[in-house]
Amino acid sequence: MLLRLWDAVKDGYLRVIAPVADLLVRWRVSPNVLTTVGTACSVAAGLIFATGHIRTAGLFLGVTALFDVLDGTVARRTGRSTTFGAFYDSTLDRVADGALLAGLAWFYAAHPVHGSRVMLGITLAGLVGTFLISYTRARAESLGIDAKVGFMQRPERIALLAAPQGLFGLALDGWVLAGIVTLLAVSAWITAVQRILFVHSVTVAADADALGGEATRNEATPLRRPAVPPEPAALAPDAPRAAASR
Repeated sequence: MLLRLWDAVKDGYLRVIAPVADLLVRWRVSPNVLTTVGTACSVAAGLIFATGHIRTAGLFLGVTALFDVLDGTVARRTGRSTTFGAFYDSTLDRVADGALLAGLAWFYAAHPVHGSRVMLGITLAGLVGTFLISYTRARAESLGIDAKVGFMQRPERIALLAAPQGLFGLALDGWVLAGIVTLLAVSAWITAVQRILFVHSVTVAADADALGGEATRNEATPLRRPAVPPEPAALAPDAPRAAASR
């Protein structure tokens, strides 16, 4: 039910930004430029988080998150999808993720009212888990495995960091924000473990098939006994002397 609702939200969001995408396509804006602008906006949102203006940061991130969608859409529609573009987009996504969570970590480390060592630790755990999500997928792809599994993908992470904060800010004495950050951290680690288990199942099955094929080839090939080397000719003249000695 929740997945269907989330898919409906994403489809509605794509329809809303479609006119903007059409305009950018007509203007032939480079997808890499959109990626760069989107990352700069995410870094700015992280800085706003760090200053304690949580609602402002959430609203700003919600508005500028469209760049995360537009760069890929423009690249596909203009035929400008490149290998470097995919690499560049993935790299700057990590910069954006790090900036957002680092801003929240700074908030919990330095805020005079809502500062909390516990929440600082949870935020840092979320930061590590978020990077682990991307690393496990990238490492799996290097093995030829598409590990895009798990329920906490990047659009979901951005939505969690933007919508609740934009709506509630530090409501309920900051407990709404603390709950969102905790949910993000826990779900990030769950997603990373899901990807590890997925890659494990795929590789174990592939290794078993490979070993089975090797065993089949070995059974089909008969064993050959090593040839017994002939007696050296140099020993032949000693035979008569051995007989005479007896």
